[in-house]
Amino acid sequence: MAISDFIEPAIKDYATQATATYSAPIDTSQFTGRQFVAGEDPLQTQAINIAQQGVGSYQPFLSAAQTAQQQAAGTVGGLGALTGPQAYQPFMSPYQQQVIDTTLAEYDKQGAAGEQQIRDAAVMSGNFGGGREGAQLGQYQSDRLGDRAALQAQMLAQGFGQAQNLAQQNFTNQGTLAGLQSGLAGQQYGLSNFQRQSMGQDVSALGSLGALRQGQQQALLGADQQAAQTAAYEPYGRLSQYGNTLTGLAGGVSGQQYAQPQAASPFSTALATALGVGGLYGKIFK
Repeated sequence: MAISDFIEPAIKDYATQATATYSAPIDTSQFTGRQFVAGEDPLQTQAINIAQQGVGSYQPFLSAAQTAQQQAAGTVGGLGALTGPQAYQPFMSPYQQQVIDTTLAEYDKQGAAGEQQIRDAAVMSGNFGGGREGAQLGQYQSDRLGDRAALQAQMLAQGFGQAQNLAQQNFTNQGTLAGLQSGLAGQQYGLSNFQRQSMGQDVSALGSLGALRQGQQQALLGADQQAAQTAAYEPYGRLSQYGNTLTGLAGGVSGQQYAQPQAASPFSTALATALGVGGLYGKIFK
């Protein structure tokens, strides 16, 4: 019996199987489609929501900082009006002239009484209208005028000194206020940056953890996808090996062995994707 007669039934069987196999369409929906794409992890959803809520959340701090900065600039700009030779004037007591007038009036009243005493003494001594009386009155009036001018100058100097002290204290207070306002602006800027950085850290942590869990889920779906694809193409590989075996038995040259389409490692692919996505979360609010 010839070898060709021996393998002829097998060749017919191979042809029958090949016709049936290659005639049947492959249902690619079993290993393709969205069902093999991992959905968004809840931690990723939380990270996205926080990021969306955080957009512009720094604005109140920034506005407060700008307002405090403008106030500080206005306060500093106003310090110029508190210096110079006339800076004391707003702090002069509005009642100072009244006090001076009243004091001098009382002083003049006492002076008149003193003059009267000199005249009365001249009358009693019989020197009224004499040169001695005139000399005493002249000396008395001269002394009184000097003392009156000194008293007036003292009161003016006292009021001026008080006004100067108040002006200096006001200048110091305004400078302190400007410093406080400037410090408040810096604090508001700091709060703005801290708020953004803290939110960015939360978003980064949640997003990265969610991406890793999504990557793990994607790896499982990829394994299921690869298993379904392997099952779909398994008959082609089996027929290829069967045909090559028959060709070899018939003395021919075997064809190239059928190679099933191979996908990259589901886990490594998913892990690389997760790490890349996780890195994106870390860049938010930087």
